Amino acid sequence: MSATVEELSPRAREVVAAARELLEAEGAEAFTMRHVADRLGVRAPSLYKHVPDKETLEAAIIAEGLAESAERFEAAVVADRRRPLRALAAAYRAFALEHPHLYRLMTERPLRRDLLPPDVEERAAAPLVEAAGSVDRARAVWAFAHGMTILELNGRFPPDADVERAWREGIRAFEPPR
Repeated sequence: MSATVEELSPRAREVVAAARELLEAEGAEAFTMRHVADRLGVRAPSLYKHVPDKETLEAAIIAEGLAESAERFEAAVVADRRRPLRALAAAYRAFALEHPHLYRLMTERPLRRDLLPPDVEERAAAPLVEAAGSVDRARAVWAFAHGMTILELNGRFPPDADVERAWREGIRAFEPPR
C-alpha cells in the first residue's frame, strides 16, 4: 500500500511541486517519473526514496488541486450569497480553464481517496452542497458543470455556440425559483 499524501517529507513535497509544474506546463503525456526526475536534476530511481509511486505523486497533486479549488469555491459563495450557484459555476469553470491539465488529472480517473488527506474532497464539495441544498442536487450540478467544462476544454462546442449563455441557462435550471 502507498503512503498517504500527509506522510510526505519536505523533499517529497519538492518532488510534488516539480511534478505539478511539469503537468501544468506540458500535460499528462509528459508527466512521467523520468521527466519529473529530469526537472529536479536527479535520476528517476532516486524519486522513489521520497515518493513511493506515481499514484501517490498524482494523489498529492490532486490534493493540492482540491484544496485550491475549495478556497475558490468558498470565496465565491461568500462573494455572492444571493446567487451562490452562479458564483460557484464561474469559479469552477475558471479553475478548470486556468489549470486544464490539473483539472483532467483531478476528474478523469478513479479517485484514490485512500491516498488523500482526510476531508480535502469534502471541503471542496461543501460550498456546492450548501448552495445546492442537498448532496444529490449538488452532484447533479457538478455533473452539469463537469460536462460543460470537458466539452469546452475539448473544443466540442460549435464555433457559433454561445457557451456563456449555455452556462447561464444550465445553472439557472438548478437555481431555486425566486
